[in-house]
Amino acid sequence: MDGIRETGGHAEKLGYVGLGLMGTPMARRLLAAGHEVMVWNRSPTKAAALVEAGAKLANDPHEVARVASIIFTCVTDAAAVEEVVFGRNGLAEAPGAGRLVVDFSSIHPEATRAIAARLRQANGMGWIDAPVSGGSKGAEEGTLAVMAGGDAADVERARPYVLAMARRLTHMGPTGAGQTTKLCNQVIVGGAMAVLAEATRLAANAGIDAARLPEALAGGFADSIPLQLFVPRMVGGIHSPPLGQIATMLKDLDTVIEVARNTSTPVPMASLAAQLFRLAKVSRGADADALEIYKLSGDTD
Repeated sequence: MDGIRETGGHAEKLGYVGLGLMGTPMARRLLAAGHEVMVWNRSPTKAAALVEAGAKLANDPHEVARVASIIFTCVTDAAAVEEVVFGRNGLAEAPGAGRLVVDFSSIHPEATRAIAARLRQANGMGWIDAPVSGGSKGAEEGTLAVMAGGDAADVERARPYVLAMARRLTHMGPTGAGQTTKLCNQVIVGGAMAVLAEATRLAANAGIDAARLPEALAGGFADSIPLQLFVPRMVGGIHSPPLGQIATMLKDLDTVIEVARNTSTPVPMASLAAQLFRLAKVSRGADADALEIYKLSGDTD
């Protein structure tokens, strides 16, 4: 069948559970690539557009797992992953032999190792932790970076389907390695958001055109994708659609701090960024765009 990768002599059927800011555009890219996809979301209305695009709608995660051989999940936190996997009509209740879960959620490395082990014991289903970086823009454009933990053969099995949604998939090691890599990513991204907000506010308060910072610094040591992407949005007050929510960034930075404590790793910059995002959560709201951290130091309109 056109657009369907043949694996082991048969076409994989795909499932996608969790259709939020990231899940919806990622599932849409699978459909656009010609793959057969069954979807489920706790709020069924979010699946309507995907069903119109050709997806099949499941009644629960259990039904997704009965139909699909590879199940992608992308939900908010470890509690949501637990509910999808082990809750009523969850993935663990379906036959698991030969099936593989690829979890794009960002959760604690220990949580992903525990969930993977419990699921394998429950029904033999495989697990890859595969958090992503690139935000909703990357999900829409298929430019995400995916960092994976799990068995090498499982990662290679999932690779062609992941690369229908992302630009890069890197196998970082055993289960949990993908989540640990994502924490390193969030140290850099969360810190960059805080630093760029500071630099942008300094420019504005000192009377220069902050919107020209990306142009002025392009090609120099300060140049980066965050500089080019974040600063125009900060200056222009462009926060819809959000690149990521304040609550999500804070969750990840708090996980960084916990893992750092358990590994005796000093993380002073990530800790400061976490406190700034905690202030932003109180000031702007948990669901606000993470780039609204810029508004902590000046105008809030």
